[in-house]
Amino acid sequence: MEVITTHINADFDSLASMLAAKKLYPQAVLVFPGSTEKNLRDFFIQSSFYVFQTERMKNIDLKALRRIILVDTRQPGRIGKFGEAVKRPGVELHIYDHHPPSAEDLRGKVEHIREVGATVTILARLLKEGSIPLTPEEATIMAVGLYEDTGSFTFSSTTPEDLQAGAFFLEQGANLNLVSSLITRELTSDQIALLNELIQTATRHTVKGVEVVVAKASADKYVGDFALLVHKLKDMENINVLFALAHMEDRVYLVARSRVEEVNVGEIAAAFGGGGHATAAAATIRNLSLAQAEKRLLDYLENRVQPIQQARELMAFPVKTVPTEETIEHAGEILTRYNINVLPVMENGRLAGLISRQTIEKASFHGFKDSPVREYMTTEFATVSPSTSLSRVQDLIVGNNQRFLPVLDRGALVGAITRTDLLRWLYTRSNNLFPSLAEPDFSAALPRKRGIAKVLEERLPPEVLRLLKDIGRKAQDLGDQAYAVGGFVRDLLLRSENYDIDVVVEGDGIRLARALAREGMGELRVHERFGTATLKLPGRYGLDLATARLEYYDHPAALPRVEHSSIKLDLFRRDFTVNALAVHLHPDHFGELIDFFGGQKDLKERVIRVLHNLSFVEDPTRVFRALRFEQRLGFQIARQTHMLMENAVRMELFGRLSGRRLFRELVLCLSEEKPLAVLKRLGNFGLMTFFLPGLKVDRPLETRLARLEGIVSWYRLLFTGERLEPWTVYFLGMVEGMNEKEVEGLLDRFSFSEKSSALFLQRRRTAIQVAQRLSSRPWLGRSEVFFLLNPLPPDFLLYIMGRTDSEEAKKAVSLYFTELKKVRVSLGGQDLKRMGFPPGPIYKEILNALLRARLEGKLVSRQDEMNFVAKKFNPSGNRAKKEKRGEKGPAVLSGSPGR
Repeated sequence: MEVITTHINADFDSLASMLAAKKLYPQAVLVFPGSTEKNLRDFFIQSSFYVFQTERMKNIDLKALRRIILVDTRQPGRIGKFGEAVKRPGVELHIYDHHPPSAEDLRGKVEHIREVGATVTILARLLKEGSIPLTPEEATIMAVGLYEDTGSFTFSSTTPEDLQAGAFFLEQGANLNLVSSLITRELTSDQIALLNELIQTATRHTVKGVEVVVAKASADKYVGDFALLVHKLKDMENINVLFALAHMEDRVYLVARSRVEEVNVGEIAAAFGGGGHATAAAATIRNLSLAQAEKRLLDYLENRVQPIQQARELMAFPVKTVPTEETIEHAGEILTRYNINVLPVMENGRLAGLISRQTIEKASFHGFKDSPVREYMTTEFATVSPSTSLSRVQDLIVGNNQRFLPVLDRGALVGAITRTDLLRWLYTRSNNLFPSLAEPDFSAALPRKRGIAKVLEERLPPEVLRLLKDIGRKAQDLGDQAYAVGGFVRDLLLRSENYDIDVVVEGDGIRLARALAREGMGELRVHERFGTATLKLPGRYGLDLATARLEYYDHPAALPRVEHSSIKLDLFRRDFTVNALAVHLHPDHFGELIDFFGGQKDLKERVIRVLHNLSFVEDPTRVFRALRFEQRLGFQIARQTHMLMENAVRMELFGRLSGRRLFRELVLCLSEEKPLAVLKRLGNFGLMTFFLPGLKVDRPLETRLARLEGIVSWYRLLFTGERLEPWTVYFLGMVEGMNEKEVEGLLDRFSFSEKSSALFLQRRRTAIQVAQRLSSRPWLGRSEVFFLLNPLPPDFLLYIMGRTDSEEAKKAVSLYFTELKKVRVSLGGQDLKRMGFPPGPIYKEILNALLRARLEGKLVSRQDEMNFVAKKFNPSGNRAKKEKRGEKGPAVLSGSPGR
C-alpha cells in the first residue's frame, strides 16, 4: 500500500503538493495525518468544483504500508502516526519538501528538496519535465497553494522557480479569479478582535542590538488564519522582526516573521517543535501558558539572535594616512603603492580631510605635484564610530554617495569602510537572507553566516581542533584576533588533508607564538625580521604564525617590502582568491569563514583567479604557482588570469628573477604529484626556457619523465621511511642530454654552493657509471649489487632505474630497495673487541666480510657470524700476537670456538 501525506495542520501548499504527488503516484492514497487549517477545512466544505478522494487516518492499516510519499515536511514529529510507520523495515520513503534542513529530518530513498517558496513548486517542475497534463481544476488548486505560501510572490522566500511554476499552472488553465477569491479573505469579527489585541499588546524588545516585537492574544475558541493576522500586523506597523503568540483552546500558537539576517525565526520555531524558514516560521506549543511561552521565547531570543553587525566588523585597519603638508606627488605614490583610492589627511593626530585618487591625478595633470594635499582635500564628509550599525553605514555611503567612510573612536582614526566593503557585505547578506535567489552555497555543510565550525569538527583530528581553539583563546587573552588562513582553509573546504596550519594574527604574531610555547604547545622558532614564528608540534602537524601584514613592490619581480596590517589587507596580498580565505579562531566567532574576494565561489567553480591585475607584474613566480595549483587541484585558470599570465611572459618579467628564486620554483614544480603535467603547461606558456634555456617539452622528455613518475610512485608504495627528494629524480631526467660542464653552468646559475654543486655532479657521474655497469654485467651477485648501489641516495638510484632500458639493471635496483638494503650484521665493534680483535682497520674488513656473507645468504644467525669471524680471521692468532708484545688479550665471546 502507498500513501501520500503531509504535516498536521495542513495548509493549501500541503493540499496542492499532495494533489501534484498523486499525478506522479497514481496508485497512492491521499491521507491527512491530523487536523487541517481552518481555511482549508472551509474550502473542503464549500468546494463543489473538485472532488477530493482522501482516506481517513483511522482506515489506514499502517502494517500494510510499503511506501510513504511525504510532502511539505520531513520531520517525524509533524506527521502523526506516520512518524512511527516510516521507521519500520520495508517502508520506502519518498520526500518532497522546501523547508530548511534540521537535525530531526527524515531521510528518504527518493528526495526532492530545494529551498523554494512552496513545495508545490518542486512538484510542478517534475510534472512539467514529465509532460504530465493537469486539468484546469487541478492547476487552480496547485496555484492556490503556490500563491498562499509565497504571499502572491511577495514573500522574501520567493524564487524565480516559483514564478516559473505559476506560469506552468496558468498554461494548464488555472483560474486566477478563483485563486484570488480563496487567497483574499475578509476578516471575521473574531479575527478582528484577535488582531486588535495583538496591536495593543505588541511590545518592543532590544536583543543584542536588534529590535524584536512580541505580541500576545488569546481566544476562548480556535480562530483560523492566525498567520494572516500576523502578516497584516507586520505590514501595518512596518515591523522587521515579529513574534506573535495566541492562546486558543488548550494550546499556544506561535507565528514569526523576520526581515533581518540576525534573527532566523525558523531556528527559534524549531526550538518549540515547529519549523519554517529564516524569514517565516510557526509552531504549536502544548503544556505551556501564554506567559510561560513568552518567557521561554525571550530566553530563546537571548541565546539565538545574532548580534547586530557594527562598523568595527567591516572596517579595514590600520589605515594609510598622509599629513596635511604632504605633497600631491608623494600622496599619489602612496595610493599606487598600496593599491588604494582615498587617503585620510591628518593634522596633529586628528582627521582633517580626505583626498582621492581622482583629485590627485587632476592636480598632477595641472602641474600641482608639489602642492600640499591640504589645499585640495575634501573637508565635508561623514564619519562613524566602531559601534555604528551597518545599516547606518549603508545609509551614509549610499545616501551621501561617499565612497570612503572613516571610523573614529573618541576622535582617533581607527579604521575605514569603503564602498566595495559595503557592496561585498550586502551581497553576502542577500545570499544569507535569500539563498534561493543567489548562487548555491559552496558546500551543504556551510550554514548561514558562513560558519564552518561543523566542518572543522568533522574534518579535523581532535588534537588539531583543540589546538585551533587554544590559539583563539590565547589570542583573545592577549587582546589579539587570530585566523587560520591560506592552503589549510582551502584544502579543508575541498575535503583534502592538509595539516600545515598557517595562522595570521591581528596584533603580534610572535608574542602569541611565545605565549603558546610557554604553555608547552611546541618548540618555538622566531623570525623577528619577518614578524613570523614556527611552532614544531608533535606528530605530523606544522604551525606557522605571522603578524597580519601587507606587501608592496618597489619594481616588477622585486622581493616584497612588508608592513603590519589587518586580516583583510593580509589576505589581499595573497596570490589567488582560493588561497585568500580565513577562518576566525576567536572563541566568540570560532569557525566563521571570512571571504573578502570570492574564494568560495571560485572553489565551487574550480577556478584559479588572481586578486588584482598587477599580481603577476609584482610577483611573476605566481604564474608558476597558478600552473601548479591548476594541475594539483584539477582546476581551470580563469580567462582574465590566463590573459594576465600571457602578458607577464610577453613582458619577459621572469628574466628579472634571480637564479635562486627560479630554482626554488622549479623544485616546487618538480615536487608535485604529477610534475610532467606541470612542465607541459610551463611549455605551453614558453616558460621552460627561463629554467633550462633550449629545453623543450618534447616527446623524448615526456617519455623519460613519465617513466620516472611511475618509478617514484612505485618507490613510495614501498614505504621505506627513508626521505626522498623527488625533484632530484626529475631534474636528473631533465638534464639527461647535457654534459657535465653544461650541468655545472646550470647549477651555478641556480646559485648552488660550490660544495653542493660538486656533490651533485659527483653523484650524477657515479649514477651514470653504475647504470652502465649494471647494463653491461647483468650477472652481478647480491653483495656486488649492494656495494655498487649503497653509496648513492634513493633519488639517484631511482634515476638509474629510469635512464636504463636493461631489465636486469632495473631488477638489480629493485632488489636493492626491497631486500638488500634491509640486510644487517648482528655483530658490532664491541663484539669484535671481546673476541680478541684490537680496534683498527680490521674491524671494517671483518664487518664488510660479514655483510657480504649475509647478503649472499651464507650466514643467518648471530652464532653463524661469530663462527665465520673465528674461522676466517682467527681471533686467537691476534691474541697470541698481543701476548708476545706483553699485552693481555680479552676473553673470547661466549659461544665462539676459542671458549
